[in-house]
Amino acid sequence: MRDLGAGFGHLLKGQRWVARHGKSYGFGLLPGLITLVLYAAALVGLALWGTDFVAWATPFADDWSSPWLGLFRGFLTAVLFALALLLAVLTFTAVTLLIGQPFYESLSERVDRDVSPDGTAPESNLPLWRELWISGRDSLRILLRAAVWGVLLFALGFIPVVGQTVVPVIGFLVTGFFLTEELASVALQRRGVELRDRLALLRSRKMLVWGFGTPLSVSFLVPFVAVFLMPGAVAGATLLARELLGEETRDDRSDGGSADPAVSSGPARPAGPAPRH
Repeated sequence: MRDLGAGFGHLLKGQRWVARHGKSYGFGLLPGLITLVLYAAALVGLALWGTDFVAWATPFADDWSSPWLGLFRGFLTAVLFALALLLAVLTFTAVTLLIGQPFYESLSERVDRDVSPDGTAPESNLPLWRELWISGRDSLRILLRAAVWGVLLFALGFIPVVGQTVVPVIGFLVTGFFLTEELASVALQRRGVELRDRLALLRSRKMLVWGFGTPLSVSFLVPFVAVFLMPGAVAGATLLARELLGEETRDDRSDGGSADPAVSSGPARPAGPAPRH
């Protein structure tokens, strides 16, 4: 249970950090705003033409009598829109991080330098196109994993009682885990930690990950909230990554980061990037 509170604490610390660094926060909003406009346009289009798409996809039901035709296609339209919303929640972070790779990379480095006892931050030393390729490739892999979970949970949702109680809770935990992976990947990828190792690292501290990602995934369901929380979420995920790796982190009680250093749990690791395999 202690890790749950620690994970939520990193989320709050990340929001406080960007609140103290207004310029970084302002730049960090741009990718989220661009992604929001794109997603909103797609969802509006689905709301306007979703019924026509369902009718086109189910020609076998054209001769059904009323009210069965309307009920059947109305149900499919609702399911289609619900799946689109779920997909939007699951992919919003990945797409925003991909669009805002330079912004969030810079923000994460600033956080590392601010909280590192020696004022340094790990650097990937990779060209931008390579970082974008790795980020896009890994995000697609995570999306496929999340999609499998989404289909499974959707099917389990039809089970009476369990589908309306247990399944939604599991859904938020799963979403929180993958959301944390996407956010922490900004800092971990810069350290040369590959996707498989990142997943193993996160699984080793699931309570910490859930404490960070689950409340964030719930808040992301509120329209526009994701845009304003993204910069702080990236900052908080950088702090979480440092704890997962056992890196020394300076206490953030002062605005300028001049507080006495406090060592996080676990052995300290060098600030340089890990070797890539």
